[in-house]
Amino acid sequence: MKTNQATQVFDPDTTPYPAVARHLDFVDYEAEVPVHTHRKGQLIIALYGAVICRAENDIWIVPPHSAVWIPGGVPHSAKATWNAHLNYLFIEPGAAALPDKCCTLAISALIKELVDRLTREEVDYSPDSHVARLTRVTLDELATMPQQKLSLPVSANPKIRVMAETLVSHPDDRSTLKEWAKRLALSERSLARLMLRETGLTFGRWRQQLHLIIGLRELACGVSVQNVAAILGYESVNAFITMFKKTMGSTPAHYFSEQQQAAR
Repeated sequence: MKTNQATQVFDPDTTPYPAVARHLDFVDYEAEVPVHTHRKGQLIIALYGAVICRAENDIWIVPPHSAVWIPGGVPHSAKATWNAHLNYLFIEPGAAALPDKCCTLAISALIKELVDRLTREEVDYSPDSHVARLTRVTLDELATMPQQKLSLPVSANPKIRVMAETLVSHPDDRSTLKEWAKRLALSERSLARLMLRETGLTFGRWRQQLHLIIGLRELACGVSVQNVAAILGYESVNAFITMFKKTMGSTPAHYFSEQQQAAR
């Protein structure tokens, strides 16, 4: 696997302006940026492909036509799929009315166009320039975007982390709560309580959210629904489609079709 550190070439904190944008493409290689922080907040928009971010003891998925918001000062890492086309918007603290916690945002076609336009501008711009006015409109509009529930709570608890890392690497592992409790040297009841306390979710709901995140990532890479169902260990394609529809409100095919239509 080839990797790329392209995102480290540009330091957003060297500019005092309210926001600056950058565009990155990844073709035929995955890109992974290790844990880092910067003063400016970071909005990552996936135009194609997907990105998985780790921040605040959560794993965040950025599927096509969505964005993840990472406030300034929050340690985070990011891994882009081999076919990802990304726009980054780095925002000065206090420049926009955005959440103080990481979140996934459902962004409008207008936001995508505005950020894309700003990626073609220079980093340094006059406060009374056209670029400055576009930036202000972008930040005002961005503050109205609704949040999406596309994260997986992991927690700092070492036992939960062991389970999470294993299931992220082997999502087809269908071990029951009882079997996981034995692996982690806990009683089934103790593990159930620990999961709920540390993640806010039951084990079943947590694993379903994990499958949703990985499924979105794989589908965004062009993997067929049949193969995604197999990757996640589902006994049938219909079982995966039912889970996806129950969570996202539409089948995988309709979901990505709607996203593409919204982009156009």
